[in-house]
Order: sequence, then C-alpha cells, then structure tokens
Amino acid sequence: MAPFFAERFGNASSMHAQGVQARAAVDEARAQVARLIGATPDEIVFTSGGTEGDNLALSGTGAPGCHVITSAIEHHAILDTLRWSETAGARVTRIRPDRSGRVDPADVRAALTPATRLISIMMANNETGVLQPVEEIGRIAAEADVAFHIDAVQAAGKVPIDVRRIRCDALTLSGHKMHGPQGVGALFIRSGTQVRPILHGGSQERGRRAGTENLAAIVGFGVAAAHAVEWLAEGRARGLEALRDRLEAGIRAAVPAVQVNGADAPRVPNTSNISFDGIAGRALVVALDDAGVCVSTGSACSSGSAEPPHVLLAMGLLPIQAHSAIRLSLGKRTTADQIDFVLSRLPEAVGRLREMSPLWTNRH
Repeated sequence: MAPFFAERFGNASSMHAQGVQARAAVDEARAQVARLIGATPDEIVFTSGGTEGDNLALSGTGAPGCHVITSAIEHHAILDTLRWSETAGARVTRIRPDRSGRVDPADVRAALTPATRLISIMMANNETGVLQPVEEIGRIAAEADVAFHIDAVQAAGKVPIDVRRIRCDALTLSGHKMHGPQGVGALFIRSGTQVRPILHGGSQERGRRAGTENLAAIVGFGVAAAHAVEWLAEGRARGLEALRDRLEAGIRAAVPAVQVNGADAPRVPNTSNISFDGIAGRALVVALDDAGVCVSTGSACSSGSAEPPHVLLAMGLLPIQAHSAIRLSLGKRTTADQIDFVLSRLPEAVGRLREMSPLWTNRH
C-alpha cells in the first residue's frame, strides 16, 4: 500500500498518468477480490466496509411495501437497516435459529410470500462463527425468483466461497476481516441485478457507488484477497481450526461449567464463543486484557452495549448465560505458543472472578 500514499498517489478517475496508474491498481485489486469468491471483476463494487455493503444491498434492492426475509442473528448492519426499512413500509420476517445457531432452510421457504422481494442471510455469524446453509437457501431463493443477499464478512478468506454455486445476487465483504486494511470492503452484485445506489455525486464504480476510490486501501484489500486465495488453496484452514479446537479443549479441561456456543454446528475455523457460568463476560474481558489477552463480548461493533448479545438470546440462551459469554478470535498468524499463553492466563482469571461472584458462590 505504501507507494499509493505518496509517489503513486492519484485519482483513479483522472486521465493523466498518475490517474491511469491508479486506475490500473484499482482494476487489479478488483480482479483479486473477484477471484476470491468466483465472480467477475465487473461484479465487484468497492465500498467503505461491510456496513456500507449491507446497506447498499438492502436499501438498493428493497422497495416500500415489499417483504424481506432475514434471520434474528444477523449483524446490526442488517438488522438496523431493516428496522429503518420498516418505517418506510417494508415488512420483515426474522427467522430464529436452532439451539446450535443454524437457520433452517425450511423456515425460509415457509416465510415466502407473493410480496417477498429479498432474502438476506449471513454466511458466518460474527459472534459464534456458525456457518449458515446458504447453498440450500440460494436454491430456495432461485426457485422463488427472489433476490438473495449474503453478508459474508466473517466467512470470506476463511472458508471457500463460490457465488455461482451459492446462486446469490449480492454478497458483502470487508477487507480487515481477512488481514486487509480497515475502512474498505466490497459488494458483489451479480451481473444483471439492479441495485439502486445510496451514494450520489459521481459515476465511480460504474455508477453504483459515488465517491473517489480509497486507492491505498483498495490495493491492500486486493493483496489480502490474493493471499487468502493461496491460504485456502494450501488447506491451511485446517491448521487454524486445530488451534481453535486446542484452545476450546484446554479451556474445557481447566475450567468447570463452561459452554461453547455453536459447537454442534459447522463453523469458521477462527471463532470461539464460550459462556462461563457465574461471571460477567465484560468483567472477564477486562481481566484478560490486564493479563495481555484481547477478547471481546459479542460483536465489536456493539461492545459498548450493556444488553446481552442478541445472537445468543436468539439461540435460546438465558440472559444470564448470554451475559457470561466472550468471543475468542484467532488469526492466520496465531501460534500454538499464543494458545498456550491464553490457557495459562484464562483459568486463573475465571477463578478469581468466580471467587468474587455471588452468582457462583451461592451455587457452589
């Protein structure tokens, strides 16, 4: 990315030499991102990230009075956008998952009405990592001639994605979820799919997203996508999954009364959501941070909320169980030594908090 902050800093819409260089760099990145998901470059629209991509997909395909099907465990970029759409007359059906966190495709089919215009189901949940049956839902959408959008922010770069096989019409990506820079993302829009822009003022991105391209970030996103293609092709997801399983097994062995949420469903290899009876997840986040371990409660985008994670509540957990959960996220550079470091710190932190917690001492 570095050269594009200085000597190669140009506007990709300009006709001079630096502009032509910038356009070539954007075009290369577009091809790299398209290759990651089995799309063509002209089907990729660069955005500022997953939130904008979700908003463009939903607001650009919906219409007043239409019916939209989604799930109760979507990211707030989906749920909040659809709440706004309801104020404009849209009707929304929110399907609850089973106890493992999976949406039943039969429930999607049953929710279809003659007014249904869009189905939006995420590929991998951002809190539990649970993978949804998007191929089955894609078949249902195609049979019903209903547009299908997927929020794949948490899945891209971690599991293989083929938009042709899934038969989705739109799919959201975010650069920083695959070791790219923050503040850049993309929306796949299937060729022939009509999406109204939500940003106006320029003809960039084939008229689908106005605004000067974030050149350096787009270049970084493209390189990250290219690395992800190689990483997946080399089968390295299995190694990351093994580290996650080692982490979960170590926690279960050292800490009593824990529950891995979503463990019975297919998951992306890097995410683990665990409830610890008797303590508050937010207190454990602070205790582990003091010990040099960074974890979160629920989604980082809603980490300031005092409410229990909506995803866990939708899965059937009690509020007290949802409040006791933390999310541990591994990266492609996570090592076995780092897993061991976490396992050397976490049991002590949990034990210390439980000693101070009446929720634990009253029961034990």
